[in-house]
Formats: sequence, structure tokens, C-alpha cells
Amino acid sequence: MSAAAASADDRATRAAMAIMAAGGNAVDAAIAANAVLAVTCPHLCGIGGDLLAVIADDDGVYALNSSGRAGQGASAERLRTGGLDQIPLRHHLAAVTIPGCVDGWIAAHARFGSRELSEVLSAAITYADEGFIAQTPLSTVVKSIDERGRKNLHEIVEQASSPTALITRPGLARTLRAIATKGRRGFYEGEFGTGLIEFGDGWFSSEDLSQIQAEWVTPLQESILGVQVFTVPPVSQGYLALGSAWLAVQCDLPTDPSDPQWAHLLIEASTAAGFDRPEVLSDSAVGDDLLAAIRGRVGLINPVVASRRPAPHRLGDTTYLCTMDDDGMAVSLIQSNAAGFGSWMVEPNTQIPLHNRGLGFNLISGHPAQIAPGARPPHTLSPLMLIGPDGLRGPLGTMGGDAQPQILLQILIRMLHNGEDPDTAVNAPRWVLRGPATGFDTWTGDTPASVVVESGIEAAWADDLRRRGHTVTIGQALSGEFGHAHAILRNSHGEIAAGADHRTVIGSASVI
Repeated sequence: MSAAAASADDRATRAAMAIMAAGGNAVDAAIAANAVLAVTCPHLCGIGGDLLAVIADDDGVYALNSSGRAGQGASAERLRTGGLDQIPLRHHLAAVTIPGCVDGWIAAHARFGSRELSEVLSAAITYADEGFIAQTPLSTVVKSIDERGRKNLHEIVEQASSPTALITRPGLARTLRAIATKGRRGFYEGEFGTGLIEFGDGWFSSEDLSQIQAEWVTPLQESILGVQVFTVPPVSQGYLALGSAWLAVQCDLPTDPSDPQWAHLLIEASTAAGFDRPEVLSDSAVGDDLLAAIRGRVGLINPVVASRRPAPHRLGDTTYLCTMDDDGMAVSLIQSNAAGFGSWMVEPNTQIPLHNRGLGFNLISGHPAQIAPGARPPHTLSPLMLIGPDGLRGPLGTMGGDAQPQILLQILIRMLHNGEDPDTAVNAPRWVLRGPATGFDTWTGDTPASVVVESGIEAAWADDLRRRGHTVTIGQALSGEFGHAHAILRNSHGEIAAGADHRTVIGSASVI
């Protein structure tokens, strides 16, 4: 057997590998891993959030957009009349769309799954029922929740008192059992769905929940150094990873990634690709048109000094995982509550946290991303799949909010241009762009972004980038500010290598 998995929690990686060892395929394994993460890492993801994936097998590449739509009660005019000029980050239903995660599981399993859903979800159910150890990331993050949020999230907050504390999630366990036996009805028409409608008080309807959120869409692709790189088209911002990589390889990139010119050119490519994202990204955007526009921006890259275009300035909490089986199927899956613990609200019956993906909407009259019933908000989630001339190369992705395309760009260039293996590329020092505020209002800073350089590479990059006109700060090494990326790569001899990000603290990659 030759298979691999990588995720932000070793418990999820082991669940994925166990499913493949028992005869399941990469899709079964990815759902199993995601379900475990939904239990053990509620600060990153959960079934109250959304899911995007790219799946590859011998017959092709498939993109799954399972991001949720706004409920029938969504009204930009009502929100503006209530005194809002943007979607609140926390404590407001405007940021909550119908969760798409479960519909994504059901769609992927129905099309590709090979094991019963009850078997695929069994590890997650056991953790939710019998308990799991909190671990440092979760017990640390709960301390940042405000008092109102702590009351809403009391089930998790009160139990996650230390890294060694045992946590049970009975409501989630009941819900996972219902999904295992009843499919989507067990979620959208069960305890969770009923509670969401009551909690929403007119924001959501039974008709909203009856609409399947998952949709198979034509993947967006770009050729990078002879490799076809695929992602989910808009509403995903994945086009920025493809477009910035295309721009970067038009430049004279150094062979040594520690060369400051390497970092400078990738920063220039990132800002040239993404400066207009707020105006162009919506659920009506055409990915090929967005890529075509980016291809015309080679002249915007200054090879010597910083162009100082606006750049993203909000971070997010998401989780990415990837799997590959011995039959040549691979899954690149990203699942998210958006910001940490999402909206800091929960569905009362099950205590499942509700995401805040709706923060991608705006309240600008006439804007294509204005909140409206049935609309999908722009998404940061950007899973990638690589296909070479000799077939499948493998999946790649990261968490990191608005910085996801920048992180993916650096890892892609390290692997495809600089020849690094996945583990080296994923764990190499990085830079990210950060603007003057904190959140998800991407590319709208009123001053050019700063370049945050990860501690450990600052001696090579920082001073030179400052001389070129970049505003540079130093970030803590191995922090979530620089994302949690994972990758699996198969070479021309069929050998598989995988890399899990050390920044996850408890993540792992496994290859057998």
C-alpha cells in the first residue's frame, strides 16, 4: 500500500490513515480526518462552517464548492438602517450563512466514497462521545474569547481549562450519529437545523436548509512551470494563488529562496495579482476572466523597489488537510469557521459553533458582493491540486485567511522552481502581508501593507526589503500568523512524500 495524509492534528491524520488501511479511499480518509478536526479543533473548523475541495483521480480533476448561502432574512438595507456600514465580525447573524460542511461531506461521499459513512465518521463520534485531550492550541485560543462569547461557547471554554483537560461534546456526537444514519437530513432537518431556524428568528427558513449547499463546479487552472495547478473558482480567492504564481515565474527568480530578491519578486507578484480583489470577487465572478486580467499585469512588477500597493490585513482560523491513496486518488480539502470559533455564537440544541463566513459580504449598494438572500460571500479558502505531464503530483493548501494565496505562492515556487520536497517547502520561513487593521476586509487598507517576515529568516530578508521600500516587521517563528500548510507530492517514479506544518504544534504527515 502507498498512501499519505497530512492535517493540523495528529488524531485526524491517524483517522485518515486508518480508513485507508481498512480499504477506504482518499475521499473516505479526508472526510474522516475533517470530522475528527471538527471535534478536536473547534477554533479552526467545524460542521457549523463551510468546505471547499479539489479531488483528483485517474479520470480527471473535480472542484467542490460547499460554501453556504445567506438566509432568506438577509437584507443589506435592513442592516444599513440598523446603523451598520459593514458586516460585524462577531455576535451578529449577518455573518452566519447556511453551513456547507456537511453537504460537502455528503456530496463527496456519494460520488467517490467507498466505505459506509458510519465507519468514516466513527473516530470523530468516539472523540466527541468519550472525550479528547484539549492540547495547547485549543486551551490557549479559548483565552482570547470575550465574555459574551465565553457564555455562548461555555461547553468548550469551561472544559478547555488546560492542555491536559478532557473535553466531551455530546451534542456534536448526537449530530454526527444522525448524519451517519440519515445523511444530510440528520443535520439540516435534525436538532441543528431546527435550532438554527429558531435561533435565527427569521434570518433562516426551512426552505434555506432544504437547499443543498454543495455544488460541483469546473475547476480553475493555470500552467505553472509545466505543471497544471487547479483550484476552486470564485467565490474562492484561489485564483490569486494561480495568478500570482503565473506572474512570479515570468520574472527572473533566484535559485536560492533565501535571496531577498526571491522574497521581493513574490511580494510584487502577490500585490499585482490581488490589489483589486474587493471590487471583483463575488459569486458572479468568472475565474478565467480574473486570471486573464492578472496575466496582463507583468508590467506592474517592479524588480528593484516596492510598488507599495494595498494588501490584506486580516487573519483567519481555518484548517487544511490532504490525502492520497494507492489508486491515484487525491483530495485537497479546506474547511473553516472563518475567524477563530467563527461568530462566537452557537446553535443552542447541539452547542455547535456557527461560522462567520458571511463577513466576506459587504453593505455597499449595487456591489456584486453585497449581502442578499441566497448569495454566497467571497471566500478565502483556496485548496490546490497539482497535475504534471506524467499525471497526479498532489494536493497543497493552507489556512491563513487572506494570506492563503501568498503562502501557497511561496510553497509552489519552492517546490516547482527551487526543487524542494514538501516537508522542506512547507516548513521553510515565510513572509505574509498585513495591513493596518485586523480582520477579513481584504485589500482595503488605507496605507500600504507591511511585510511580516518570520523570525529565523529576517537576517537574510528584512534589511534588504526595507531598503527596497517595504515596511517590514518581524513575526514570531512557527506561529499561526504564517498559516498551517500541508502538501503531498508524488514524483515521476511514483514515490510519495508529504509535509505537515510544524506551525500547527500538533499536526502530522504520514506516508505508508
